[in-house]
Amino acid sequence: MDVSRTRALRLLASAAALCCSVAFVSACSDSGSRDGAEKSTAQAAQAAVPMTTSDLQSDYQKVIKDVLPSVVQIQAGNDLGSGIVYDDQGHIVTNAHVVGGEKTFQVTTANSEEVHTAKLVYSYPDQDLAVIKLDEAPGGLQAATFADSSKVAVGQIVLAMGSPLGLSSSVTQGIVSATGRTVTEGSSGGGTGATIGNMVQTSAAINPGNSGGALVNLDGQVIGIPTLAATDPDLGGSAAPGIGFAIPSSMVKTIADQIIKDGKVTDSGRAALNITGRTVVDSRYQAAGVAVVEVKSGGAADKAGIQAGDIITRLGDTGITTITSLSEALAADQPGEKTSVTFTRNGSEKKTEVTLGEQ
Repeated sequence: MDVSRTRALRLLASAAALCCSVAFVSACSDSGSRDGAEKSTAQAAQAAVPMTTSDLQSDYQKVIKDVLPSVVQIQAGNDLGSGIVYDDQGHIVTNAHVVGGEKTFQVTTANSEEVHTAKLVYSYPDQDLAVIKLDEAPGGLQAATFADSSKVAVGQIVLAMGSPLGLSSSVTQGIVSATGRTVTEGSSGGGTGATIGNMVQTSAAINPGNSGGALVNLDGQVIGIPTLAATDPDLGGSAAPGIGFAIPSSMVKTIADQIIKDGKVTDSGRAALNITGRTVVDSRYQAAGVAVVEVKSGGAADKAGIQAGDIITRLGDTGITTITSLSEALAADQPGEKTSVTFTRNGSEKKTEVTLGEQ
């Protein structure tokens, strides 16, 4: 059983004990000879509750004390975001949309007013990740510990750390609401337009400036990088409270390790058909598929016999109506997997098997 679940169960058990003890005293308050013993039992059960609450609070405070020094504020031009210290060499991992088109940055560490300069190592907008490096790493720079995100479970208590709205070293609390989400960022408002698979959904508040920070479990390990909050069209595109998404830590490590070693991403782990496409509409002006504009020679689609002019309508069992839906379907797959592509050519429907390539 993982630590966070054990703590949660302990808290629930204590709460249950309190309810039972109150009911027991009420029902037996006039029982005479057992009254003293019963009161002692009730008092002991009630006393356990603040102790458990205090234990949980102590856990929060320890995690914050251990991890917050690894979370920094990044100023890129006129924009502010967050980042995580990746190693003691001064590498910092953040979102690609935080660095934007900038090459140099000002970095402020937690609980410090000293500003450090940093330069871009590489930005990878397709996964909305980037690495920058401090020009001079200060002494005592503390790298964060990254968890295996495949072990993240719904219901785990998490803390989001960053600089929302420029308020550095801020912490919010929530739980893991879901895992395995595929989310497409908007390209407006500073997003990269990336479609990202296997994201962690959390109820911890994610506000502007939290991007690039840390989503942390109660073991003090980073399980993801908070990247975006859901928006509600009914609220004019405002953020939907309690629905935020984080890039899973295992993907962060995969990409960051390549950037630090090779100066670029050499193995994206993202499935692709290796085509250029665009959304097409039907006679009712409804999105109806993805027209293949160009096929990369030797790529997955080329090997499967797909040609420019074909209109893709299905990938495996998933219907395809837009280029975004195709990206989201591919995000759930892995390079090298075999699947089927349904498409129309000159008005006739065809289906072919394809071995997915890499983006």
